[in-house]
Amino acid sequence: MAAQGGIVFLEKVRRLISKQDGKPVLKPNRPLALRDTVANRKLKKGEATCVTEMSLLMACWKQNNFVDGLCSNEMKTFYTCVEKAQAAIKNKSEQSNLQGGRLHPKHATTLLKRYPNLRTEI
Repeated sequence: MAAQGGIVFLEKVRRLISKQDGKPVLKPNRPLALRDTVANRKLKKGEATCVTEMSLLMACWKQNNFVDGLCSNEMKTFYTCVEKAQAAIKNKSEQSNLQGGRLHPKHATTLLKRYPNLRTEI
């Protein structure tokens, strides 16, 4: 069923793009040339880490009237979890730089400005 809908869609696009009377049906509203900048969007943040350890620590503080000495075990588990999460994030960022994942928008813009595109329409 989905394949049939995809075929109908492709036929409709093909009809709209095809030339009728020597003129294309779809007209671009901007020139068909690449820009030398990229939109400066923020990369998505990862999911929250160590939430359960933090909630256990806060529950312990609430039970013991916010005395740190009575909740030392929960504090240790929370801090070890935070250290592990920071180390994992650091390793992941190093691997993404080495493997060439997605470029940060600022880096992409500097590369595009260094090597500008032709301004003529394709």
